[in-house]
Amino acid sequence: MPAFRPMSGRIPLALLSKAVVTALLVLPVTAPPEMAAQDVEIPIDTAITTEHSVMIQGSSVPYTATAGFQPVWDQNGEAIASVFYTYYERSDIEDRSRRPLVVSFNGGPGSASVWMHIGYTGPRFLAIDDEGFPVQPYGFSDNPHSILDVADIVYVDPVNTGFSRPLPGVDPSRFFGVYDDINYLAGWIETFVTRQSRWDSPKFLKGESYGTNRVAGLAGRLQGSHWMYLNGVILVSPTGMGVSAGGPVSAGLYLPHYAATAWYHDALEPSLQNRDLEEWLDEVETFTIDEYIPALVRGGFLPGAERQRIAEQVARYSGTSVEFVLQNNLAPGVGAWRKELLRDRGQTVGRLDARYKGIDRSDAGTSYDYDPALTAWNHSFTPAINMYLRDELGVQTDLRYYIFGPTSPWPRSPDNTGENLRSAMAQNPFLNVMIQAGYYDGGTDYFSAKYTMWNMDPSGRLQDRFRFETYRSGHMMYLRQEDLESSNQHIREFIEASIPPAGEPAIYR
Repeated sequence: MPAFRPMSGRIPLALLSKAVVTALLVLPVTAPPEMAAQDVEIPIDTAITTEHSVMIQGSSVPYTATAGFQPVWDQNGEAIASVFYTYYERSDIEDRSRRPLVVSFNGGPGSASVWMHIGYTGPRFLAIDDEGFPVQPYGFSDNPHSILDVADIVYVDPVNTGFSRPLPGVDPSRFFGVYDDINYLAGWIETFVTRQSRWDSPKFLKGESYGTNRVAGLAGRLQGSHWMYLNGVILVSPTGMGVSAGGPVSAGLYLPHYAATAWYHDALEPSLQNRDLEEWLDEVETFTIDEYIPALVRGGFLPGAERQRIAEQVARYSGTSVEFVLQNNLAPGVGAWRKELLRDRGQTVGRLDARYKGIDRSDAGTSYDYDPALTAWNHSFTPAINMYLRDELGVQTDLRYYIFGPTSPWPRSPDNTGENLRSAMAQNPFLNVMIQAGYYDGGTDYFSAKYTMWNMDPSGRLQDRFRFETYRSGHMMYLRQEDLESSNQHIREFIEASIPPAGEPAIYR
């Protein structure tokens, strides 16, 4: 039987062999409409710890898994929310002063940490095929590529995601918005690090999609207000993080994604289709920067002959017709392009992963009916995370696990999170950043991620502390088995490279 415990510090491993149940404070919460006939309790400060082992890269790694609820307090010390987390700690490590701690978030906003938890870096991996598509029966197995061999990991569900909830009588909107989110989570992280005695450990933040705004802002907030200095920030499928790319620049940046997707679906002319993806994407990127965006900047005043030349090249790269490109003033919107690319086959392509294909009610129109990538992921992740947390880790609650929770409205402005991260890097010579992006991600496309990296640090003085990796998959590049292995290995390498030798000073020379 798993052991419950209050989160007041690390429990000795010797105590984990016996079941110790600690009854802690729980409060009722207003139930969803379909559960209105019963009260659902919110655990506020409870945890359950279990012992496990996993084979990673051919070696057995013993670990403890702690699934718990930790409070958020207001300025008066009153609990106002309960945040759910799952913490994995390798159990054969005696000295954690050199043992990294990774704090992991997903995005949305409104998304739980489930995606990277059981789909990427955690010790268990959901049942899908090698390309990431759902299979039945639902379930999970060991993740042989997990980073738990080199780092401890905590997956955090922000308020109104996963099992995390505001407490009764507390307005949930106080947790919503770019900096409201960052501010309360910074305090929560400080409490967690203190309770787990991890102040001496190298620390890393990992965020995906909108979670990159979160961890970029947290890097600045933790360093500036909590005096907690990080070694690294991992940005998975990043947003723009407040780095401006408006107008024709934003429109033009999508072309390399169009080209990669058209290549994947065999929608290009043979002279392009028969070339290696990475090799000819260099050509598309060069065209985009040197010719395409400058042409878009000139708008309707671009000379007719040049307009025709650009349209022909954009059509050639994007797998569409010259007429379609001209009808969209040289800059087809990504939604219209998703509908157009495979229209002659009666199919659409996914937003978050353009490898996935969908079928609409009608082939006509300018937008698809649904994102086939996201529906496929919901299909496989929802049963797996409920089975895993409740059956294997022993979480006992009637709360619904919100894969996507109610977090609207979410104020998006101001957002200076990219600058927050740059400033933290400038002030902390030990802080490095890695970006991971998939070629087929049309929600946060890979070339826009490059643009953000290039323009986050306009001085160029920090560029040797950035690492950029791309993969032949989409937003959740790790769902493809080949990329699951390589992307986790890249994180291992990044962590190792971001921990300085013992005694090395943080100084600019």
